Amino acid sequence: MKKNDLIDYIQHNYGTPPDYPWIKYPDYAVFRHRGNSRWFALIMSVSADKIGAGDAKTAADIINVKVAPELVGSLRLKEGVYPAYHMNKEHWVTIILDGKFNSGELKSLIDDSYRLTQ
Repeated sequence: MKKNDLIDYIQHNYGTPPDYPWIKYPDYAVFRHRGNSRWFALIMSVSADKIGAGDAKTAADIINVKVAPELVGSLRLKEGVYPAYHMNKEHWVTIILDGKFNSGELKSLIDDSYRLTQ
């Protein structure tokens, strides 16, 4: 699933528009719960070396989602899943949005993240 498709999915299913809170990083999109403002997803574009997926010259669109701690280890064994970039690595994972990770599973992880952060 690509970045724009994912943003559309989240907006459609949760009625949550992206928030762009950082002037320095204008394309970093945070998705928050209505009412409590807790994050349930963060979409960024970072150099692939920052997550261990390539070199500094390659940009990678990624999403961070919260997952149940008992799933973190098994998820990290999958291609395109990494320890969370700039988040708690026991509760969050980073997934590359290059179209290779199963879109149904990604949507399910976003749904779980939404529930886990309520």
